[in-house]
Amino acid sequence: MNRTASIHRKTAETQIELTLNLDGTGQHDISTGVGFFDHMLTLFARHGLFDLSVRASGDLHVDYHHTVEDVGICLGKALALAVGDKSGIARYGSLALPMEETLMTTALDLSGRMWLVMKVEFPSEKIGTFDTELVETFWQAFAANALCNLHFVLHHGTNSHHIAESMWKGAARALRQATTIDPRQTGVPSSKGTLIG
Repeated sequence: MNRTASIHRKTAETQIELTLNLDGTGQHDISTGVGFFDHMLTLFARHGLFDLSVRASGDLHVDYHHTVEDVGICLGKALALAVGDKSGIARYGSLALPMEETLMTTALDLSGRMWLVMKVEFPSEKIGTFDTELVETFWQAFAANALCNLHFVLHHGTNSHHIAESMWKGAARALRQATTIDPRQTGVPSSKGTLIG
């Protein structure tokens, strides 16, 4: 079973080439022009054990919004393609992830239906030059295109970098659980018989 997908997206604002392998080892080759974002995507690959390649060029002279959002779109689409009809997968994943003073719970369902809940507040508006509001922009785009329910709940945390990092790490590990093939699961894990929507 080849659970790999490649997405190419070109607009007037961005040009993105992204490849995702769900059954990888965490290899990554990431360049978006946004240093903090590259760091988060690297964590996503390493903690999910996904092989991830991202080449993005965008209108960074305007701001980071279009690049971050469009990478989220592409990563979500790649995930949806890579899991196929979702036969045999665990479907659900969740994790309470501690990082220094931060504790974040991430939970997701590869349901074929989109929903994002973020009970997360950042104590600062920026992490370096990265606007913290772009964290929600990314995960909204990802969830909408992966067609998954995705919930983040921050229990406590005072460092914006740690809060954001715990989200990417938590989502990666929850996705690693959800996309794992369960040898006991025959067919699609749904009483409906489909997880396509």
